Amino acid sequence: MPAFLSRERTVAGPGFSRWLIPPAALAVHLCIGQVYATSVYKTALVEHFDTSQTAIGVIFSIAIVMLGLSAAVMGTWVDRNGPRAAMTAAAVFWASGFFIGALGIGTGQLWLVYLGYGFIGGIGLGIGYISPVSTLIKWFPDRPGLATGMAIMGFGGGAMIASPLSGRLLALYDPSYTGDATTVPDGHAVMMLFLTLGVVYLVFMSFGAATVRVPPEGWTPAGWDPASVKEKKLVTTASVSANNAIRTRSFWLVWIVLFCNVTAGIGILEQAAPMIQDFFRDGGVSSVSAVAAGGFVGLLSIANMGGRFIWSSTSDIIGRRPIYMMYLGVGLVLYLLLATVGSASMALFVLLAVVILSFYGGGFATVPAYLRDLFGTFQVGAIHGRLLTAWSAAGIAGPLIINAFLDAQGEPGTLTAAAYRPALLTMVGLLAIGFVANLLVHQVPERFHEPTSADRPESERSAA
Repeated sequence: MPAFLSRERTVAGPGFSRWLIPPAALAVHLCIGQVYATSVYKTALVEHFDTSQTAIGVIFSIAIVMLGLSAAVMGTWVDRNGPRAAMTAAAVFWASGFFIGALGIGTGQLWLVYLGYGFIGGIGLGIGYISPVSTLIKWFPDRPGLATGMAIMGFGGGAMIASPLSGRLLALYDPSYTGDATTVPDGHAVMMLFLTLGVVYLVFMSFGAATVRVPPEGWTPAGWDPASVKEKKLVTTASVSANNAIRTRSFWLVWIVLFCNVTAGIGILEQAAPMIQDFFRDGGVSSVSAVAAGGFVGLLSIANMGGRFIWSSTSDIIGRRPIYMMYLGVGLVLYLLLATVGSASMALFVLLAVVILSFYGGGFATVPAYLRDLFGTFQVGAIHGRLLTAWSAAGIAGPLIINAFLDAQGEPGTLTAAAYRPALLTMVGLLAIGFVANLLVHQVPERFHEPTSADRPESERSAA
């Protein structure tokens, strides 16, 4: 690894402000958050490859699966080598995924899109997602929910930028595409979109890698007493290694919580643009244009982004377990309303979807702080990476549930709100399971704790 990427070259000097770290993290997360905008060009890919929604949905599922798997496998490497090396690797994988995906679209080879955007790009997603997390928690031990929320909100907000940008670029590359429900961009336009996004994201993610820093060993915020965390329920001052964390019951309960919350939200996100059109279809014609549907995707991105910051910051005050009780308990009620009365009013439909997606985003942003509370900061990045296998599983389950039900109901462009009801009610059941799992989370037994830092080998102390 080049010397300028090493952890030693990224240690902050005297007077460095920790508030410069969230922008560096945002530079990465805003780029990889594009994965939430795939529904904007989903129909174009269905027509270009002359295949089903499920087949195109597999692209998104592979990307999310690889996100979780690469985060799990590479988590310890990220903690050991530091955020600059990790962010650089993420930029290379993510941009390469777009370039290879563009080649697949241009040559009509769907498997290349699976390989590029799905597999290789998904590796970039995983490394990029976890690369700033442990660094942020070390810079903000006094406010871990706020810190992770600031960065991870960028992942939720990525589609807010990518969705309208993609629409404008598609119209630029295909003059016959007007953005309404009657036109679909051609394959060449989507190929050019992939090439453009690959270049843009490579530049911005490289900026984040160049500006990130890690705190000097032993650094703490001015006026903060580490002993204060002992006063909070479920919070530990001990350390648990990644290998020991996966042996605890609490880790797997949080895994179930994340899986259920993500599965429920990801099904809507992956299908967002067609979904709002189908919910308000009369006589085969939707009252929602493609442009308006793209705007709805952007609105959901804002809700996803805002929830990551607002709810994760709130968790610093009320605690992680209570905030997840809200995500899951209130969330299942909202899903039930969406399934039964969501088509009665567009305003009601949008309101329900917005709140649901704010909980979805909040769940992602809060979970690193939840893990820090339970397992300490020693290898929280690696533990977070392993927990994200729940996201991989949800990346398969969420779109599969939605798309399987929809493919059974009819052809795209003819579906109505009733076609979505079985899938949405399935999500209600999943959220109920997650609610119960969250109630069962307890402090990690002392037998899983690491020795104190003074007793650990120097190699482990430097990795921490």
